[in-house]
Amino acid sequence: MPDINTDITKAAKDIANVAKDATYVVIGAGVLGFQQAQVQRRELMSKLQDPSSTLSDRVSSVRGDVADAVKNVDAKVEELMDRAEELIERVEAVFAPFEDRLPAQARDIAKQAHEQAKEARTQIRSMRPTTVA
Repeated sequence: MPDINTDITKAAKDIANVAKDATYVVIGAGVLGFQQAQVQRRELMSKLQDPSSTLSDRVSSVRGDVADAVKNVDAKVEELMDRAEELIERVEAVFAPFEDRLPAQARDIAKQAHEQAKEARTQIRSMRPTTVA
């Protein structure tokens, strides 16, 4: 019986580490995305304020830059979502072998966690961006 407790403890630590890594990845990506958006905003503002070009040239340039920025952000979000899916799968793979050995109450909690994870993934998938043509 001590082996099972040790295995469950190790699995719980592994799951906690993977969840912590996933959190850091998501937060880091959000910060990078925000910084990138700020840089692009500043570039767009400087292009709009350039007195040497005509208004139509500036608008065309800004439109192209905005379309490129949206595509870039969509690609980053898609990449982050794929990484989050991979991390969730890793957590489930680590925990799955131990779930059947858990006491009834812990098994119920694990099932609830699985259901919540499925719901979260469904919500994340529904928020995936559509690529700008």
